[in-house]
Amino acid sequence: MSRLIYYVASSLDGFIADEHDSLDWLLSQEQTPGGGNDYEAFIANVGAIAMGSTTYEWVLAHGGWSYDMPAWVLTTRGLTAPASPGAGGAADVRFARGDVREVYDAMRDVAGGKDLWVVGGGDLAGQFSDAGLLDEVHISIAPVTLGSGRPLLPRRLDLDLIEHGTNGAFLTARHSVRRRGDFSRSR
Repeated sequence: MSRLIYYVASSLDGFIADEHDSLDWLLSQEQTPGGGNDYEAFIANVGAIAMGSTTYEWVLAHGGWSYDMPAWVLTTRGLTAPASPGAGGAADVRFARGDVREVYDAMRDVAGGKDLWVVGGGDLAGQFSDAGLLDEVHISIAPVTLGSGRPLLPRRLDLDLIEHGTNGAFLTARHSVRRRGDFSRSR
């Protein structure tokens, strides 16, 4: 069964991008293949992704589109799909607006039982959480503080720790999202 996962890196003070939407601070950090929250292991079980338009435009401007699974970009602007990372044609990018429940249902329908990934944007992950759809948060915390920028999750979320570790310079953790009213799990 598909899980909706917010897989993300954050600064120690809780920002996912600096005040200029830059990730230079993140890309300069050491990682170890096979370490905690290993990207290759994670992405191998992802069947569909969702991101906001700021993340989408950042991805296109910094290396281009590399995803081969269906993607939903939540936006109110007119954007165009990039070229496919494979041989020719356009990538499977769908633009949506409005209720994230409809996006979630569409993602789940095409994922073939694989996981769903909220690629970037704390507010977008929060919208999925507000709708009761977010299952897990996988976070890699970099040894840097930014002081300001895009917040990790700009709302309250109660989590239960599943696993923790390290990956190069990062502290890593996997959490399950505690549903509202679910206090049966120990803290």
